[in-house]
Amino acid sequence: MFRRLTLAIATSIIVAGSAMAADPIEGNWKTDSGETAQIAAAGGGFAITLRTGKHSGKRIGEMKANGSGKYKGTITDPADDKTYSGNATIKGNALAMQGCVAVVFCKTQNWKRQ
Repeated sequence: MFRRLTLAIATSIIVAGSAMAADPIEGNWKTDSGETAQIAAAGGGFAITLRTGKHSGKRIGEMKANGSGKYKGTITDPADDKTYSGNATIKGNALAMQGCVAVVFCKTQNWKRQ
């Protein structure tokens, strides 16, 4: 009986710990253009890679957590390979992905979690 209880508690702790380890930004996101972008942990931050569409497999960005659901890094337009300073803000299953030139000229896309 004690052995079963210990095993059940240990399993619960392991499952809860691995669920808590994932950052809210990690996962697959549907972009405004209908493609799927995957955001995964990489090198102390997060890598953004397209998984579907014409540019599938292309890495299009890197972000680092800033706290409170905000991220900062770079984002690349896969069509012309131009890289911009980027910001991302996550709220539930919505991700506002923003690329800026000179902080003044910005474009935002709203991605949805898949």
